[in-house]
Amino acid sequence: MSKKGRSPLRVALIGTDSLRAREIKELLSTGKLPIKTMEFYDPGVEEEYSKLTDFGDEPKVIHHPYPELLEGLDLVLLAADRETNRKFGWLAREKGYRAIDLEESFADQEDVPVVVAGINDHLLENPEVCLVSNPHPVSIILSHVLSAVSTSFSLKKALSVVLQPVSAYSNEGIEELADQSFALLSSSSSSQKVFGDQVAFNFLPEVEKADPDGFSSREKQIIQEVRKVLGPQVPLSLNLIQAPVFHVYSLAVFLELEDEVKLPQLENMFRERPIFQVQPAGSEQVTNLRVAGKEKIFIGHLRKDPFLNGGYWVWVAADNLTVGSSLNALGIARKMFQLD
Repeated sequence: MSKKGRSPLRVALIGTDSLRAREIKELLSTGKLPIKTMEFYDPGVEEEYSKLTDFGDEPKVIHHPYPELLEGLDLVLLAADRETNRKFGWLAREKGYRAIDLEESFADQEDVPVVVAGINDHLLENPEVCLVSNPHPVSIILSHVLSAVSTSFSLKKALSVVLQPVSAYSNEGIEELADQSFALLSSSSSSQKVFGDQVAFNFLPEVEKADPDGFSSREKQIIQEVRKVLGPQVPLSLNLIQAPVFHVYSLAVFLELEDEVKLPQLENMFRERPIFQVQPAGSEQVTNLRVAGKEKIFIGHLRKDPFLNGGYWVWVAADNLTVGSSLNALGIARKMFQLD
């Protein structure tokens, strides 16, 4: 099964229309992964040559994903609908390729590893691991933050309020916010199909329908993924809020440490890790506009809680399509094939 060390790679992307698919395609076209061949597949394609794309300035035909076409590939990236992703993810072992799910289609499957590159990617050293889940963007962001903190200090508790962009719902979410904003400014009517309520110029405290305990399945998924990555003992809870912004997750993170530390110690701890971009006090604020499209997790507005010993507030922001998805998938792929 193992194809480690083979370079360049024969790669395929299944599903080409989602935001995550477009981002990973753009990233791969820059040469950050050595590629011998790159093929594209979409379950919606029924007639050959009916749908085209491009890769590295070269036109490419998007084919229908028949299982036999995937034989001989090294890596298959899954960015289609849940049913399609599951079908071709489970075929990985049989067809001899390794697969990375970009759309959280296997989030409820305990036997599918959830991997954050640079934290628990040692799991990929096992040649029997042929299917991996690229986790939710917030899981990636919080895993990096909490891993850094717990490595340097004794973490007692972590709480986070997460402001979610509409791009979490792909193009449909973006279009609904844009349409509602235009409609409100022009005094015309608009639809509420994606969010079930007005999202433009508004915050929605219930992003998805809550379970009987008050938390949504998405909130529980993120907590479970972080615990899969860092260990079941991680003392984390969070609340997702739908924000009227197009891109970037912004998180107000409260950390309770066992012992008091000075703010410069906490700041330097983040600064020493390449994944983070620390904005010191008095510099430009960490905002969605400044973070969108960037390849770092931005840390800003560090504060010591004056009312609780060992309490600290951290403002965290990261692009959900770059560092929150495609770059992690790239890191997984490089580790899979021992390219670093």
